Amino acid sequence: MTPETKLREDICLLAKSMFDRGLTGGSSGNISARLSDGKLLVTPTGSCFGRLDPARLAVLDGGQHIAGDAPTKEVALHAAFYDTRPTGAVVHLHSCHSVALSVLPDTDPDNMLPAITAYGVMKLGKVALLPYFMPGDPAMGDAIKGLAGKRSAVVLAHHGPVVAGKDIEAACYAMEELEETAKLTLMTRGMTPNLLNDAQIQGLVTKFGVEWDD
Repeated sequence: MTPETKLREDICLLAKSMFDRGLTGGSSGNISARLSDGKLLVTPTGSCFGRLDPARLAVLDGGQHIAGDAPTKEVALHAAFYDTRPTGAVVHLHSCHSVALSVLPDTDPDNMLPAITAYGVMKLGKVALLPYFMPGDPAMGDAIKGLAGKRSAVVLAHHGPVVAGKDIEAACYAMEELEETAKLTLMTRGMTPNLLNDAQIQGLVTKFGVEWDD
């Protein structure tokens, strides 16, 4: 099995796992992953995570579609991460709890997830909340570029989360951590939960090399 064949199969396997567990539904969500030659494998537009075909993933070279089905209309969203930070894969979902948290008026746009668990801090760092954009609007990519590579995870208001990782597994696992932390945030809202304190957060930042810039 070639590295490209394995990556194609991994994308479809992980996408189906997320679909089967209700992390995204219908034809929502998209994934991209970088090949060793710099080309991108991208899930097709209008495709369902539960029924992806490895052979039909789109291939992009320098932003140009060169093979496979037509790519997701949100390519600009993915490209912004590849252009601004070391990235091997990008995952975008329409996961329920993240979207719910994105529309609440007191959600902090600079750091929308409270430090409830150590793994939320370790896998995500600070998660930025971006404003609403129409799906497919290239301005979504501009908003991510405006973060200058300082965030590996964002949530688009009224839309859903986008996470970049060093490889496809890291991106998917971080995405799942984001959704679980959003769920915990909503479950404990109004209960004044005991969060990790500054010293505990800094301990994680130092030990695990977490990005925690302002």
